[in-house]
Amino acid sequence: MSDVESDLSYGVTRRALDQADTASANRRWWDEEAHAYYLEHGDFLGDDDLVWGPEGLREAELGLLGDPRGRRVLEIGCGAAQGGRYLRSQGADVVSTDLSAAMLRQGRTLNARSAHGVPLLQCDAIALPFAAASFDLVVTAYGAVPFVADSAGLMREAARVLRPEGRLVFSTTHPMRWAFADAPGPEGLVVHQSYFDRTPYVEQDDSGRATYAEHHRTVGDRVREITGAGLVLEDLVEPEWPERNAQVWGGWSPLRGRLIPGTAVFVARRPSAG
Repeated sequence: MSDVESDLSYGVTRRALDQADTASANRRWWDEEAHAYYLEHGDFLGDDDLVWGPEGLREAELGLLGDPRGRRVLEIGCGAAQGGRYLRSQGADVVSTDLSAAMLRQGRTLNARSAHGVPLLQCDAIALPFAAASFDLVVTAYGAVPFVADSAGLMREAARVLRPEGRLVFSTTHPMRWAFADAPGPEGLVVHQSYFDRTPYVEQDDSGRATYAEHHRTVGDRVREITGAGLVLEDLVEPEWPERNAQVWGGWSPLRGRLIPGTAVFVARRPSAG
């Protein structure tokens, strides 16, 4: 979950950006921000918990993954692997991966003080270093999916490493939010660009080098990428903002969250070979 700002006066633009430059920019950004991100959001996320989005709804409440006991789980875009440790605490066999070495260092720090430490591996989610049909479950909460240019490729990789009847469950910014100003107040309830404009959001330095990027897909795009990877979409969850959560997180807020969806959680399954 990021804190992207939409102020176009600070090296922010919308422009084409390929997969290699996206990965390079986002690796650097998360490497630089990993510790500060944990200091700001660590209490909210918990060290051994799976929080699906800024709404603050947890897997223990939503139960989107089913019973993880005894299952082989791959967490992609894991950040500091809070979700992986939660699943380990529930009896799963977990490997957590991320593009950022600094986020994984933070994960190792949390592993050291947890009873549910998990193996950590640095890799790109669109090129997973695992054999086909290795996992029962692939999971990510706001990790990887919005931060890659080739999200269709990511879906294919997730499908490749899943066993038959295995599941992919991921949360990401709700596509509807792309059309609105990314602000927590009333200005964030005003449409300011086309929902259908898929031009990436890019932060860049004075030389024009990308330093951060997010890629937009419509709901239809996400569905087509999932089904195009050979997966069956079983559910699309749009969590409502709970009354208990008064926190503002970047553009997410109680004001906006009670009127428009902020998070989308996609639940998909790899069908059996037969």
